[in-house]
Amino acid sequence: MTLWGGVGKGLRALVGLVLILVGWAGLYTLAAVFVEYPVISGAPPPVRTLGPRGAFHVHTTRSDGRGSVEEVAAAAKAAGLRFVVLTDHNDFEPREPVFIDGVLMVPGVELSTAHGHLVAFGLRRPLAGVSRWMDGGDAERAVQAAGGVSVLAHPVQKRNPWRHLEASWRADGYELYSADTFFRDAQSRPFSRLLPALGALLGNAVHGVMMLVEPGPEPLARLLELELTRPRVALCAHDAHGLPRYEDVFRAMALYLPVAEGESAEALPTDAREAAERVVRGLAGGGAVCAFRALGEPEGFRLEGLPPGELEAPVGQVLTVRLPPGSDERVRIEVRGAGRLLPDGRSVELFEPGGAQVEAWVRAPGGFFGTRWRPWIVPSPIRVVLRSGER
Repeated sequence: MTLWGGVGKGLRALVGLVLILVGWAGLYTLAAVFVEYPVISGAPPPVRTLGPRGAFHVHTTRSDGRGSVEEVAAAAKAAGLRFVVLTDHNDFEPREPVFIDGVLMVPGVELSTAHGHLVAFGLRRPLAGVSRWMDGGDAERAVQAAGGVSVLAHPVQKRNPWRHLEASWRADGYELYSADTFFRDAQSRPFSRLLPALGALLGNAVHGVMMLVEPGPEPLARLLELELTRPRVALCAHDAHGLPRYEDVFRAMALYLPVAEGESAEALPTDAREAAERVVRGLAGGGAVCAFRALGEPEGFRLEGLPPGELEAPVGQVLTVRLPPGSDERVRIEVRGAGRLLPDGRSVELFEPGGAQVEAWVRAPGGFFGTRWRPWIVPSPIRVVLRSGER
């Protein structure tokens, strides 16, 4: 009798806990129904500076993703994307870029090394001598030998950070924000972050994804440290696996290519190889802009005071931040590292050697009603150097 009584109490306690968790998540489902995006909206500026938008770092059923290449393309098209950089784990077989239903699929790979994960794209030649769990430094050298772009994937993620110091100084790019890292960080706080986000997903899927966006200081601090040697390309990684759904993640965030003279701001070249070249050139050159597009489209954003295509400026240079039309008091400029925001709230002075990160943040919908500041537009950092003749 005592045993059965104990079992009954245990079951009642379990049912009670489940009801509490369901009720807690349900509150956020209800609140999410009333959330509206975008937060910032306005007419497109007369001169377009940002080109086609797409997704970077996406997995399919060729590795640990939940959707086929065709399903990813369909999700990207539904979300209004023009390209997707596929990066299945250890997919070393060379692939050709291809348009699927109007969406350009750009081949890449995520190498699982003994020192963390490394994304490679824009490979001119097949990777040679690569294998799973190889030395991270050797993997980075293999990408360089193949003429590709190497990017440190989720470099400070608690589960699988990048741990090869020498290779980190050589790598071309760095994933500053990672949707998968946001999701994994939320798992460490199931009651305060994960359950509310999952509840919100049921009421407003994009809002559920945006609730996961809570950047910590570690990724940026490490990126600015690497800026001491040379400019780095900062990319936002979808690291999409299909959970949350591809389309919802694509609607929440995108990378926008820069527009060079003679290039279309709307479309990619019709030839898949030429189009892939433009995507690789745009991402690798540092001119691409990441935007959490659920908050608003970034068209119109630019940093004035930098030469076209440059990510380096001298100490004392003052940059002017131009924001998209419709920006108001809900938008603020965040400056970290070797830059400081001047009293006008739109000018940034580069005051010492190092790396300076300039971003636009928006007061966006919070969790259970209310608001909170979230990143909106994220360019690559500026490397600040001494003027010629200074020491």
